[in-house]
Amino acid sequence: MNVDKTSNIDRWITFSPLPLRIIAGIAFILHGLPKLSGIDKTSGFFGSIGLPPELALPIALLEIIGGFALIVGIVTRIASILFIIEMIGAILAAKISKGFVGGYELELLLMFISISLLISGPGRISIEREILKREIFPKVKYRSSKNQI
Repeated sequence: MNVDKTSNIDRWITFSPLPLRIIAGIAFILHGLPKLSGIDKTSGFFGSIGLPPELALPIALLEIIGGFALIVGIVTRIASILFIIEMIGAILAAKISKGFVGGYELELLLMFISISLLISGPGRISIEREILKREIFPKVKYRSSKNQI
């Protein structure tokens, strides 16, 4: 019995975005809900750090809706791009002065998870793969290293 170990590993690798999608989605939702429920307080905070207070609602909705999108695996790459931009903004506007530990470590972690999801896409067990049978924001095709000289 000859089992191709490479194909088994490749098949399992397609599941790797799932835990990242779930934990990042939960984290974003749990950070977005307080922003939305206390939108006046959030707007005031945004204004106090020099951001337009009107950004509070779109940011809260991005975190809640985008977090849900990550969990179920739809528009994963689009949500990831938006989260990368948001995390860069959060680090630069509110967290950089606090340093890494106790400052921007969580935002940096969420940004790099988002970068990973941008690169990998939703993976298996996602609406894009299982129901739509395609990625909404398709991945870039690269030449196989086997075909290179």
